[in-house]
Amino acid sequence: MAEFDRQLREHGSSIHVHRRHWYSLRIDYFLLALLILLMATGAFVLYSASGQQIMYLKRQLVFMGVGLVGMLVVAQIQPRFLERWAFLLYGAGLALLIAVIFFGVGAKGAQRWLSLGGFRFQPSELMKIAVPLMVSSYLGARILPPRFGAVVISVAMIAIPAVLVGMQPDLGTALLIFAAGGFVLFLAGLRKRYLFGAVLGALLAAPLFWFYLLRDYQKLRIMTLLDPQSDKLGAGWNIIQSTTAIGAGGFSGKGWFAGTQSQLDFLPESHTD
Repeated sequence: MAEFDRQLREHGSSIHVHRRHWYSLRIDYFLLALLILLMATGAFVLYSASGQQIMYLKRQLVFMGVGLVGMLVVAQIQPRFLERWAFLLYGAGLALLIAVIFFGVGAKGAQRWLSLGGFRFQPSELMKIAVPLMVSSYLGARILPPRFGAVVISVAMIAIPAVLVGMQPDLGTALLIFAAGGFVLFLAGLRKRYLFGAVLGALLAAPLFWFYLLRDYQKLRIMTLLDPQSDKLGAGWNIIQSTTAIGAGGFSGKGWFAGTQSQLDFLPESHTD
């Protein structure tokens, strides 16, 4: 009995040391295990949906590996460090967005990329992180809930990069940047009257946005989303085939390499759709 108690204590001690090791890395090992399981499931599904094209699987595995390493590195960064460097990150992101206007690489009617040494990247992706960091750093040094002046400056911090991204044009990313910064404002305790004013302003600006700012293909995407049947063989094709694939597979799917919409090439981009 004494030997059993000793072994139980040693086992408990080893578990405690194991947990401390993960906590020292600022990683929740349970969430990490779930993340790896989700990534593995995604890789298997991608390989099946792409018609066994190994190229897509290899690329996805590389992205997953880089993402995991990046997660481990970022997890070691202290919040104070991020707060201190938020302005520099934001400024660098703005400079890169301006550089896209003059030196950007175009593709499919959009100029969103910069090319450095054969490597292409989108500066707008950086702003998805830089904008909420900058707004939170700015508001964190001020009285909360934010007063009118702080709200105006915060909105300007959000709107400038969002407008630059929208000019590329990349409406989806511009809206994500605006939402990311706006969510920080909301969490900072934005007063209800400011929230009401923002909603009212958005409603009043919607007609102007639709008739003068949105391009024809952007309007078509919105209309197709609302009614894909209006253009079954054109703009609505992907949505119809995607929903058909989901309906045919149900909750459990049709099986390994058995998806009719993907295997029979009904989906133009089966590895993403």
